[in-house]
Amino acid sequence: MKYNPNEIEAKWQKYWLENATFKAENNSTKPKYYVLDMFPYPSGAGLHVGHPLGYIASDVYSRYKRHQGFNVLHPMGYDSFGLPAEQYAIQTGQRPEDTTSVNIDGGTDKEGNKIAGYRKQLDKIGFSFDWSREVRTSNSDYYKHTQWIFIQLFNSWYNKNSDKAEDISTLVSIFSTEGNVNVNAVCDENIEVFSANEWNAFAKEQQERILLQYRLTYLAETEVNWCPGLGTVLANDEIVNGVSERGGFTVVRKKMTQWSMRISAYAERLLQGLNDIDWSESIKESQRNWIGKSVGATVSFKVESQKSKVESEQQYIDVFTTRPDTIFGVTFMTLAPEHELVAQITTPEQKAEVEAYIEKTAKRSERERMADVKTISGVFTGAYAEHPFTKEPIPVWIGDYVLAGYGTGAVMAVPCGDERDYAFANFFKGQQGMQEIKNIFANVDISEVAYGSKDNVIIANSDFLNGLNYKEATKKVIEELEKLNQGKGKTNYRLRDAVFSRQRYWGEPFPVYYVNGLPQMIDAQHLPIILPEVEKYLPTEEGLPPLGNALVWAWNTETNQVVNTDLVDNKTIHPLELNTMPGWAGSSWYWMRYMDAHNEKEFASKEALSYWESVDLYIGGSEHATGHLLYSRFWNKFLKDKGFAPTEEPFKKLINQGMILGTSAFVKRIDLPNSYVISYKKGYENNDDSEVFKNLFISNGESKKILEGDLTIFKKYFLDAIKKKYKVEDSQEVVEFIHIDKIEVNNIHADVHFVNASDELDIEKFKAWREDYANAEFILDDNGKYIVGREVEKMSKSKYNVVTPDDICNEYGADTLRLYEMFLGPLEQAKPWNTAGISGVFGFLKKLCRLYFDENGLIVTNDEPTKDNLKSLHKTIKKVAEDIESFSFNTSVSQFMICVNELSTQNCHSRAILEPLAIVISPYAPHIAEELWSLLGNKGSIATVDFPLFDAQHLVESSKEYPVSFNGKMRFTMVLPLDLTKEQIEEIVMKDERTIKQLEGRTPNKVIIVPGKIINLVG
Repeated sequence: MKYNPNEIEAKWQKYWLENATFKAENNSTKPKYYVLDMFPYPSGAGLHVGHPLGYIASDVYSRYKRHQGFNVLHPMGYDSFGLPAEQYAIQTGQRPEDTTSVNIDGGTDKEGNKIAGYRKQLDKIGFSFDWSREVRTSNSDYYKHTQWIFIQLFNSWYNKNSDKAEDISTLVSIFSTEGNVNVNAVCDENIEVFSANEWNAFAKEQQERILLQYRLTYLAETEVNWCPGLGTVLANDEIVNGVSERGGFTVVRKKMTQWSMRISAYAERLLQGLNDIDWSESIKESQRNWIGKSVGATVSFKVESQKSKVESEQQYIDVFTTRPDTIFGVTFMTLAPEHELVAQITTPEQKAEVEAYIEKTAKRSERERMADVKTISGVFTGAYAEHPFTKEPIPVWIGDYVLAGYGTGAVMAVPCGDERDYAFANFFKGQQGMQEIKNIFANVDISEVAYGSKDNVIIANSDFLNGLNYKEATKKVIEELEKLNQGKGKTNYRLRDAVFSRQRYWGEPFPVYYVNGLPQMIDAQHLPIILPEVEKYLPTEEGLPPLGNALVWAWNTETNQVVNTDLVDNKTIHPLELNTMPGWAGSSWYWMRYMDAHNEKEFASKEALSYWESVDLYIGGSEHATGHLLYSRFWNKFLKDKGFAPTEEPFKKLINQGMILGTSAFVKRIDLPNSYVISYKKGYENNDDSEVFKNLFISNGESKKILEGDLTIFKKYFLDAIKKKYKVEDSQEVVEFIHIDKIEVNNIHADVHFVNASDELDIEKFKAWREDYANAEFILDDNGKYIVGREVEKMSKSKYNVVTPDDICNEYGADTLRLYEMFLGPLEQAKPWNTAGISGVFGFLKKLCRLYFDENGLIVTNDEPTKDNLKSLHKTIKKVAEDIESFSFNTSVSQFMICVNELSTQNCHSRAILEPLAIVISPYAPHIAEELWSLLGNKGSIATVDFPLFDAQHLVESSKEYPVSFNGKMRFTMVLPLDLTKEQIEEIVMKDERTIKQLEGRTPNKVIIVPGKIINLVG
């Protein structure tokens, strides 16, 4: 027999599929365990070897849990809506649903590109997924339930008294009997107070507008990240360095009417919930920072230019501050450039400068503005506000370090106590509208730097706060502000309500139509509202979202059907929402759908939700720390409030796998600087030598010489090229003089598939790769080879360093790939991929097989195992179980290698050892484990066989190999039982012939014996 991985793996993958080996039950008597992988987006590029890392880890754990007797749910599906498919559709004219389907199932797209398909790639690696529960967010049977959840959010409000979401009908009931004066809700700011009589007298449309101010999902004009190049709004995590992550397009801040979600209602619960889950501290800290809880006070500053108006029309600048104790240190105020008051209070003299600054700021994302602490910029509005206590005028500026989305979008600047305010005040020092910095801290020098600490602060130069510490002053100033009706204590959060609209096509349609401009929900019984066909995926000529191109996109309230758009009469046929839901809509609840994937009536049955409860282990990338993970927790908490989700938190334990990096290959191209001089002899003066240097590549070692100033090899190449070009025997017939100061060597990515394990480039493949390289020339090294440069980078198609798992599986087998990825290093660390290491793991699997069979067949015996056999096995059982439980998968693979080496040395072929060994290794290398299990005569799959029990007695040493030393020098060793006394050991040693020979008749002065450690004869 011979180890043939391709044959073995195809056999067992077929067996698993036909026998539904990994199908989980919803009502098993076994204990449940739910393992989840981060929802993948199915790109046309398919998987590279970095993608399966987390999947392999979760699969090892899932298989181990099955061996332990758990009913394991380990599902897989696809987050298949999103911008990439739409952009590809725009570029190629293909339907997003077609390209998405090909990306998942494999095939050839209309561009002629062969797509491997995610499903086939995943199957090839041998994952124990329960494919019967597969979901795709772009399938209407899935997004039907996403639409339903949206309707539940729309029909809910957040009651601060009960600290949970409640049905909007309970709010209507309060309004109709009490009005809203006592309602304690998370809602819009500046809600007008009304009585029960007034509410009942309001027209239906007015009531709907008021309810929109309370609903958990609502329409509002919001500052958004607008990307004109993509024609859509982007989330903060879709923007990198001020441009879109997808395509690198400019992003500007813009006000638009958008659907938003009141995630801010759950800020405190999201914060406190972090204490109850087993996540890495770094991820928790990311979420804490994103939520951004701060305790302080709101302060209202009267706008001075409004003094002449009646009090009811008086405008105020509201600020939130965590340091109300420093209020007497305010020397100026700063508004966000987008603040709604800016246009109203700016004086005519400052208008042009303010407007120019606002336009410039709109091109920077919020994240960029938050991160940029070095750039200081701002403009004086010309307006002043009134200090609530001193009544002094305070100049009002705008500056982009203040964000409209955080706090109130305004800052009371206290330069003596804040670094940014201090830098701003000093930068604009002496300019109109910038006052001198006031020091309100006793015995503190602020001549060079602000004093931001709250500790040991004694307030000074602050009227009634003088002599008080931070806590005393804070309490006192809040009391006084409340007396003036110009402030109160408040807890604030950085977390803003989440924009839930995207101006694109390929996303979930909203179940919303409009009557007189007000949103109405389509009844749940009529869902799904299916995404319509459109001819163009770009916005309309009027700038409407792509759904504005749909010919059939209106709602008939009589027939409850989607009908032709041109039938809209705003009586019985109304326009449907043109925006679609964002990418995070479908991924905010998908783990629950896996629990009951084929339920047509509800997103999951109460019984299924009650059985599985929540995810026990979630493995995925840290890039989702604040986006997906925060939104998922929000939706889970909301569904818990409404009685659907059984637990407060969706994911008990979260592990972030590190990235597998690619090892890029670089060819070195020579580029001459403009400063070189070559003079030609008569008849060649007008020679064009550019062709000589076009696409000239030099081997890595030789390029280093050039960079060090040794141009010998280049000059030789150049002169040889001249001889060849002009067909002369001596280059001096053509060239009179050459002067080159230096040569530039540029790195150009080469496809790693053209490079072997010795870093040698296949020149012919490289030349055939691209048309412009067809005539490339190569300066080789002394061995006549072209050696590439190497560098570890992110694995990416653009860097041509992608290694696909398909190639590894075809050549070495999936078990080799699985073991190697686990062997690379700790799961949570980044590590470089090196294909050269694969052969060692492949060799290990062949060595494992030789314990079970040779070329003639099975060689396993029923011989009793030796103590050494048992020791090797149980050492491995113990180590592997501990490693899997602690997610230290790399050290398990090392232990397998040690064990197999030991058993090979021991010439062990005992069934009593090899049968349990196959089980222990099966989570990592399931195909060969299944084959070995079958060869041993066992029926069925190894997947659910009990994991071997560790027996500690096999690791207890009964004897010890002692080093026997004479005057501290070891002369020989002897094996003695560990239960001997000192006297018994001494007697045996003294009678040993080797001792007698060493002593040569002498009697030692002392015999030092430490049982279990040393024997030393002195003198």
